[in-house]
Amino acid sequence: MGVFLRHIAGMAAVLSAAAPAVARQAPADIVFTNGYIYSVDSKDHVFRALAVRGGRIAYVGDDGGAASYVGPKTRRIDLKGHMMMPGLVDGHMHPLEGGRNLIGCSLDYLPLTVGAFSDRVRACAADPSFRNASGGLVVRNWFQEAMKPAGTRLTKQVLDGIDATHPIIVRSSFGHSALLNSAALRLAGITAATQAPPGGEIVHDAAGQPTGMLEDEAQNLIAPLEPPPTPEDDVRAAAASLAAMRAQGVTGFLDAWALDQDLAAYAALQRRGALTARAHFAPLVDPAHAADIAGNVRRLKAIAAQYDQGPIGVAPSVTVRNVKLFMDGVITAPAMTGVLLAPYRVNRGTAAAPRWEPGPSAGPAPYFPPAVLGPLLQGLVQAGFDPHMHADGDGAVRIALDGVQAVRAALPQADVRPAIAHDELVDPADRPRFAALGAVPVLSFQWEKQAPDTVEGARDYLGPDRVRDIEPASLLARAGARIAYGSDWPVDPLNEWFALKVGVTRTNAPEAGARYAHPLGDEPGLSRAEVLRAITMNASWELRSDTQTGSLEPGKLADLIILDRNVMQVPADDIAHTKVLVTMVGGRIVYSTGALAPKADGE
Repeated sequence: MGVFLRHIAGMAAVLSAAAPAVARQAPADIVFTNGYIYSVDSKDHVFRALAVRGGRIAYVGDDGGAASYVGPKTRRIDLKGHMMMPGLVDGHMHPLEGGRNLIGCSLDYLPLTVGAFSDRVRACAADPSFRNASGGLVVRNWFQEAMKPAGTRLTKQVLDGIDATHPIIVRSSFGHSALLNSAALRLAGITAATQAPPGGEIVHDAAGQPTGMLEDEAQNLIAPLEPPPTPEDDVRAAAASLAAMRAQGVTGFLDAWALDQDLAAYAALQRRGALTARAHFAPLVDPAHAADIAGNVRRLKAIAAQYDQGPIGVAPSVTVRNVKLFMDGVITAPAMTGVLLAPYRVNRGTAAAPRWEPGPSAGPAPYFPPAVLGPLLQGLVQAGFDPHMHADGDGAVRIALDGVQAVRAALPQADVRPAIAHDELVDPADRPRFAALGAVPVLSFQWEKQAPDTVEGARDYLGPDRVRDIEPASLLARAGARIAYGSDWPVDPLNEWFALKVGVTRTNAPEAGARYAHPLGDEPGLSRAEVLRAITMNASWELRSDTQTGSLEPGKLADLIILDRNVMQVPADDIAHTKVLVTMVGGRIVYSTGALAPKADGE
């Protein structure tokens, strides 16, 4: 063989050896090209193309590599430079309640004067569609911390002026307070002598009479006044919540206070093929029954046996692997039901010449005392559940961390992913404990701004030292915590992109006005990469779906979204205006504006 022929033969051998790397692949169902694909993998790689086959990601890389996944039936979508990223995983919300708010009487989280409050409630009272079968009215999304002027406190008399005959219940958007008129108090049997249940408070006036305000667990006293929605009512509310989530790009969520009706509604949608987000549920453990560990475990296992659908697959399903515990209420005025390490301050001067000094109260007694919490958490973990604890105040956070530490000591080999939600105040000594104990702080970034609750509701009552470190996201991040995001919807409107913007800037929207225009506190916001990881990979880790969701990597589920702007490159304030163009769950487009892909069925 001549030199030339030997050279040709050698080249053929090299090409033959390289053939597997460039050979055509099994055709994909969809191939996306020409994009900015933010993977949220371990290195936050950015790619240009992605292929989906059988509901999973078959390929991420460049456009040339994606070409080998194109077959005769492959749908090809040109991203035209748009940003793609993993679908949002909301690690703490109350979606059925959010759906009910979308279809019921709502005060829309607005700052209201007493007159405006009364006018809106009166309008709802005049609409028969908002009345229940007994003539009662439930009003939602009352932002009581933003009542105008600041410091306004409402009582039953305001509602009595609207309707003194039929019960009216106005529920705070924070979920920890309700205002009742006199008719509702009578029907609930609440008098001056009524004792509040553990973890709750019936607010009284100077004469010892109930004012109409109920805090936390005391709201359970009015459950009989609210005729339960029918199962189909709940399914309608659940469907409304999923529609809102699809438009925001939410592909997975934790219902962080799951009642039977919550589970039943989303399970019904799943059976109908209408569940468009991966649904995780955390049933509640009531403080009143905390000592009955065996009874709680039996009840939780029965709920899981009825609803949990096993390992996560391509189609969205239901899991019941988390358990909710309330450690306290809320730290801000007027409720001030957060458990603190040092007392709330009180004004010992006058309104004109205030003198704020430490008062007698550091909040209510812990809802789960340490001696009860440790054994309870150990029993839950041994039964296979991850605890998800609400803790607003630094005292409640410490008790929650102590409980986790007790579990780690008693069960050192246990695979447990404890979450502590909200963490609005965290003592400096406790910040590194999150990382050391493997506890996830689940933060609501939209609270990290100047607003009525963080200014008028906190500044004076907590004092400058504590307010300086309120909403400590960056402090926790620097201490090594794995931060996840949870919207707590419907405590606030479902607006994930505004929340992410606040997480980066710690500023309110311009329309909030000059009073709230400055960043909250002295600490910087998180980076864009940190807030995106919190609402994707870290929330997926919290919910034990991180091997399946949270990043765009081969083999993972094709849960992804396409945006109208690149949130890694636009001005930070502009993140709030982001619109989702496409939401895909398990390779199925469940939402589309039609700009890049055809609209989904039913959209």
